[in-house]
Amino acid sequence: MACRVRSLPGLAVQWRPVVCLPIPVSRSEVPSILVLPSPFFTETDTIRLLEPEDCDTQWVLRQVLSGAYDKPFVIDDGTTRTLHFSLSLIQSTMSLKDPFALELDYTQAMMSFQLFLQRPQHILMLGLGGGSLAKFCYRHVGSARITVVEIDPRVIAFRDEFEVPRDDARFSVIEGDGADWVIKSGEWDEKPDVIMMDAFDRHGLSGSVSSTAFYQSVYDALAGRGVMVANLAGEKDDRTEHLAMISEVFDDRVLSIMLSDGNDIVLAFRNPSFNPRWREIGNTAKALRTRTGLDYPKYVQRLERSRRLRYL
Repeated sequence: MACRVRSLPGLAVQWRPVVCLPIPVSRSEVPSILVLPSPFFTETDTIRLLEPEDCDTQWVLRQVLSGAYDKPFVIDDGTTRTLHFSLSLIQSTMSLKDPFALELDYTQAMMSFQLFLQRPQHILMLGLGGGSLAKFCYRHVGSARITVVEIDPRVIAFRDEFEVPRDDARFSVIEGDGADWVIKSGEWDEKPDVIMMDAFDRHGLSGSVSSTAFYQSVYDALAGRGVMVANLAGEKDDRTEHLAMISEVFDDRVLSIMLSDGNDIVLAFRNPSFNPRWREIGNTAKALRTRTGLDYPKYVQRLERSRRLRYL
């Protein structure tokens, strides 16, 4: 998950005793989460890092401030908890008062797939981040089975910090390459109805999802009326290139929402007979808003406008 954020000032760091909280991670060594006073905002803020208790904390925080730190980390200001791969990008944000809410615009926009497919049986997510979308779908999308594939075990190590549900009969987090899992899912008896792509590393969109061949594998993996939802963030040329690849593979059955923070949300439809009935979709949006609190009618307007522009 990625969203632009303003640069943070490099304020002086005040040192206090550290706290180390153990968290288990499947198929990986058990890391420790080191909690330090944050160097960015107030004295009560904390930064959480996957470092041993006896590490050189001053050196680690200098690495974070300089942008050289190459692991995910979490900043907690007492109101929100944010996952970062770097200071310039927020990967995920959680409200401490309402951990299952969607705080970022792009995550809310990605849920617009429900306008076209309200009761999917299986959702495959590429990228966990802080688990915002996974948690929201777990709570609000009926009885859908949710499979989340995350390539970085260090991201999974923070799942408890973001109150991601434990694995159960309808929810699982798997360590692996999302592109490989898309290919595997094409062989399942129950193909995913929705594939949600939010696959980022600290450099932007993951290389494994940046090809026409990848999007063809998504198309092949989806169920007959399936929908792909992709968050495209980063440089405009990169977003435009991905949109072109998606349009080619899905035969231009594509809708998009351009957000002011530099994210494009793209919906692509496998059904060759896709022909949205906007009045019915508008009624669906109102019902979804009542049920979930998200402003689905706003996204109907943007998606309909996107469709008209593509016709022109």
